Amino acid sequence: MFFYHCLNPISEMGLNSFTGDYARTQEIQQADALLVRSASMHEMEIPPQVKAVARAGAGVNNIPLETCSEQGIVVFNTPGANANGVKEMVIAGMLLASRDIVGGIEWIEQQKADENIGKLAEKQKKQFAGCEIKGKRLGVIGLGAIGAMVANTAIYLGMEVYGYDPYISIDTAWKLSREIRHISNVEDIFRECDYITLHVPLLDSTRGMIGKDSIEMMKEGVVLLNFSRDLLVDEAALVGALERGKVKKYVTDFANPLVAGAKNTLVTPHLGASTEESEDNCARMAVKELRDYLENGNIHHSVNYPTCDMGRCMVEGRVAINHRNVVNMISQFATVLGDAGMNISDMTNKSKGDYAYTLIDLEAPADERIIRKLKSIEGVLKVRVVK
Repeated sequence: MFFYHCLNPISEMGLNSFTGDYARTQEIQQADALLVRSASMHEMEIPPQVKAVARAGAGVNNIPLETCSEQGIVVFNTPGANANGVKEMVIAGMLLASRDIVGGIEWIEQQKADENIGKLAEKQKKQFAGCEIKGKRLGVIGLGAIGAMVANTAIYLGMEVYGYDPYISIDTAWKLSREIRHISNVEDIFRECDYITLHVPLLDSTRGMIGKDSIEMMKEGVVLLNFSRDLLVDEAALVGALERGKVKKYVTDFANPLVAGAKNTLVTPHLGASTEESEDNCARMAVKELRDYLENGNIHHSVNYPTCDMGRCMVEGRVAINHRNVVNMISQFATVLGDAGMNISDMTNKSKGDYAYTLIDLEAPADERIIRKLKSIEGVLKVRVVK
């Protein structure tokens, strides 16, 4: 029996994917796995019983990755599960920034008591006029699941699309329209595009990537959209550009006092993936990842440990070892098992940065004595009997 604990409300559609071998617990100390959406875990003391954390979403900046890695806890996310929901918000954001739809709606609300509102609206509509997005240039920075969908949809809407992603995957490349212009220098997007949308993770290398220098390169009247991470943009520099008209509109899904009161901003309350479909998809994917890890030891879509797959566990014994990525680990594992008379029928070792993961199939289950010896090896962070 496995126990899971939810740090946020998680879609029941996803939780129903757990089998009868799983039970929900309100006691985090009892949990084998944690499911989380937006709750911050940085101040949390994670119990040693926890084996995995699944983020029902893509971003993991609310999870202490280094702490989890050091405790041998695998952290999963669900890339692409909410992509369509975010894509639709980006397209809506472009339309709202191009036509003063919000201003028009607010004006009608203010005039709703006027008996001549129809005639008055015809006279005043010019002040809410805008432009069409067809024929305009859109720069998409980051061509992951969301960025690729935005780029393809913009092509269908008649836009000229520039795409920038130095780390684009082969799978994503195959899904992109041939009409998208692939840009090797992000500065070309700054200089050429009428609309720029951000779809990159928050890393040290991307923090503040939209700042004073990049803004100065942009066209007059550019529209910037950020449905990725707030700290990608130096918003203090951006507010100045909005006030002087260098940037026509800033559309963001991340509210704070600075942008909420800034001129020419459209701020939504983090609605990107707030659809029933996105929440269901993320939850289902998170549960699938947790089940495969807990039941078979396989890792897919982890942000701190390597991908590793030895299929469904059909052997008599399987042991999973989370450890540091240092030399001589495999030989030490083999020595412990060999001294105990255990025959290894299959083994996979994968690494990711400073950490590694070894999955070992045995012809008989490993007993507690063997597990204690494996745990005692320097550099081993967690040992788990999968079967």
